[in-house]
Amino acid sequence: QVQLVESGGGLVQPGGSLKLSCAASGIIFSSYTGGWYRQGPGKQRELVAHITSTGSTKYADSVKGRFTISRDNAKNTLYLQMNSLQPEETAVYYCNARGRIITYWGQGTQVTVSS
Repeated sequence: QVQLVESGGGLVQPGGSLKLSCAASGIIFSSYTGGWYRQGPGKQRELVAHITSTGSTKYADSVKGRFTISRDNAKNTLYLQMNSLQPEETAVYYCNARGRIITYWGQGTQVTVSS
């Protein structure tokens, strides 16, 4: 049984930082493209960043220079370091593992940016 479990969300003030984690079980996460997505209130889910099995990364333009995606293969875990967070980035953040045939999703973690 495959599980992706996100953690690290919470309430942060504008300009603050959070680090999200996504721990995988049932798959070798490094064999998949690991991605972070977010869905704000009334918005569609959007890609935040992804990292391929070879380590190539891609970021949404809105987060470039502020967010960093990484993975620890020994821990089978994906991370998202988020700096300089803004209120409009309040959303549920989801991680996924995308393979050639199947994509797995986590349940999401809430990030609220508010003073």
